[in-house]
Amino acid sequence: MAAETEVITAPELFLADTEINWARLDKTSFHVVGAILFTAQQALIHPTAVVKTRMQVADSRFAHMPGMLVFNHILRNDGIPGIFRGFGTSAIGSLPGRVLALTSLEMSKDLMLKYTEGLDMAAATLIGLANGMAGMFSSLISSLYFVPLDVICQRLMMQGLPGATFYNDPFDVARKVIKAEGFRGLYRGFGLTALTNSPASALWSGAYGAAQRIIWRSLGYRDDAEKKPSHMEMVTVQATAGMVAGACSSAITTPIDTVMDDYGVGRPSVLKTTKTLLKEDGWWGFYRGFGPRFLNMSLYGTTMIVTYELIKRLSIKASVMF
Repeated sequence: MAAETEVITAPELFLADTEINWARLDKTSFHVVGAILFTAQQALIHPTAVVKTRMQVADSRFAHMPGMLVFNHILRNDGIPGIFRGFGTSAIGSLPGRVLALTSLEMSKDLMLKYTEGLDMAAATLIGLANGMAGMFSSLISSLYFVPLDVICQRLMMQGLPGATFYNDPFDVARKVIKAEGFRGLYRGFGLTALTNSPASALWSGAYGAAQRIIWRSLGYRDDAEKKPSHMEMVTVQATAGMVAGACSSAITTPIDTVMDDYGVGRPSVLKTTKTLLKEDGWWGFYRGFGPRFLNMSLYGTTMIVTYELIKRLSIKASVMF
């Protein structure tokens, strides 16, 4: 969830059509429409997150099972509620975090563009630099909110596993975690999350920008061409580039995610968790749940970028619409 930041690095030719900055947005509409559409998007990919989390816990019987078998097992034993375990907490709990993340992203992006506009660089480079810095800042700020939420959601997703603590509701999770580990228990792995999410966001945006540029050029568009893309072309290219970026990012970040999930169920430290994974399964142990995570991030990259672009277009102030 902490990875919910969008960076636009479209070809220079299309910047006037694709970039909708903070000043052009109706802030109320932006957050209301965003809450509705992002919740729908989150519902689409939540089952893959549940499967991934179950597979990444070393002591569970799902650690070495294919993702589809884990999905079928959960569905057979727990029904639809099983594959959406923790969704209510995640969806409702994410609303304040999204306001924080999206506001900090858009405001810091505008600020960075103002600070970098005088630099002697190509326009695309300046925009990429500004968006990258904004994404990093937004990721760090939103981690303060999303890390405790992730800890709570992970505990709820693992309900029913052997040795897992039973929780009545999200507040019960928070109470028991604080009682057992202190307030810092809600921030298990915060440092690692903060240090890894920022590069992950940079990786995602870099892959997205490169993929989009390659696709546009393969379709015959050039910076000096008069030909303009249709709305459908823009959505298709953005969705494809988002899928490619999500897939690339998942390949790099899965080991970190595996360590964090295993650490989150009671391992004494990140270092000991890493050593245990390496000892038990070798290097492949760090890629438990890679299939569901690959699917999760590919779907996330595709749906997030299309959803976010739609939210911004639906939230343009009436007085500045074109």
